[in-house]
Amino acid sequence: CVTLDIQAACRDTTVTQELLKEGFHRDLLVKVELGEDAGGCAVAAQVRLPPGIYVDPYELATLQQHNLTKAVLFPDVIDVEAPEYLARDVLLLLFLEPEARCSRCFRAAVPVHARYHRPARGTEEALVVLESPEVLLCCCHSHLPAECWKPAEVDAPCSSDNTSPCQWHSTKHRPAYEESMLRVPVGLREHNSLVCALTLLTTGLCSGLILAAACKYGHFP
Repeated sequence: CVTLDIQAACRDTTVTQELLKEGFHRDLLVKVELGEDAGGCAVAAQVRLPPGIYVDPYELATLQQHNLTKAVLFPDVIDVEAPEYLARDVLLLLFLEPEARCSRCFRAAVPVHARYHRPARGTEEALVVLESPEVLLCCCHSHLPAECWKPAEVDAPCSSDNTSPCQWHSTKHRPAYEESMLRVPVGLREHNSLVCALTLLTTGLCSGLILAAACKYGHFP
């Protein structure tokens, strides 16, 4: 009976995420519907980005200056040029904004970018799996029921404009979600010889043209 009472008191929090647009440059849209009213609380989604996808910290800073999105990256220094096999996971804390027509609904979007992958054998695509975000609440003036929420180990402020510490809480109940998958085009290993030959041929041809132009039009002492 106690278990049933707790389940009845803790309505499920649902999370959906979508990868919008096409190609290497996408928008990650996260939507959350809380199981209870969270008036006065800051709501965020903690997303673990695998090595195959990243957020550009310079682009994020520009968006935050124009108040178009609010987020914190861990770590805050990211090599945007690194390929997937030399990159590492990144934690994104995305602050969600309330929706006008639903008091328990929140959403936010942030640009994400796919990294280049190693050439593969027998397939022209690599899959990047994006797991469901963790829903976090920071309530400075409200008390969250202990049976529904637990303290989360998140070292971040309650907002991107704030530097003061904040105690975040995460839901104990698994939200309803589906993993998102990003399909990244990759080269075929079977084409290695052809690509190398064409690259060497093109390099030699261009070098020859540059040398010929230098000899014809250059002024040498």
